[in-house]
Amino acid sequence: MKVIIFLAMLLMSFPAGNVSDSIYDFTVEDIDGKEVDLQTYKGKVVMIVNVASKCGYTPQYEGLQALYEEYEDDGLEILGFPANNFKGQEPGTNEDIKEFCTLTYGVEFPMFSKVSVTGEDQHQLFTYLTALENPDFKGDIKWNFEKFLIDRDGTLIRRFRSNVKPESKEISEALKAALK
Repeated sequence: MKVIIFLAMLLMSFPAGNVSDSIYDFTVEDIDGKEVDLQTYKGKVVMIVNVASKCGYTPQYEGLQALYEEYEDDGLEILGFPANNFKGQEPGTNEDIKEFCTLTYGVEFPMFSKVSVTGEDQHQLFTYLTALENPDFKGDIKWNFEKFLIDRDGTLIRRFRSNVKPESKEISEALKAALK
């Protein structure tokens, strides 16, 4: 019975009550408060990352920015979603987060408004992403800086835990294959 209730709640969390086929079914708010339809990224390879400013993995912003600079012209977009779900490591406002990322790490890739990536108030995009089958694993986000690699059709193709650095061989190989 609990499984049926969970599945019903999961289905209700998707846009218009329908199961989504891709990330393109979602609209999110950018860090400046503007609505962004993820259809904007159709045809691009997208890496979605839940980020935080006061985490041991925060220096990964540097690696993410380097990936963005290296592969942006090939069709890569990195989308940063600040979240305060893990030990309060993203306590600031959107303005604070934007200033920190820009001044400390020179972040130029798109950043979005702070969301919840786990728990009862989980943003529907992350409900969708964490439920998807992929060659790596599915289920709850365990910490800041988990990475979801989406192909040009909006389908999740890889998922990486926080300890996998943006400059790792594993991510580099997955990106190159997705960008072909």
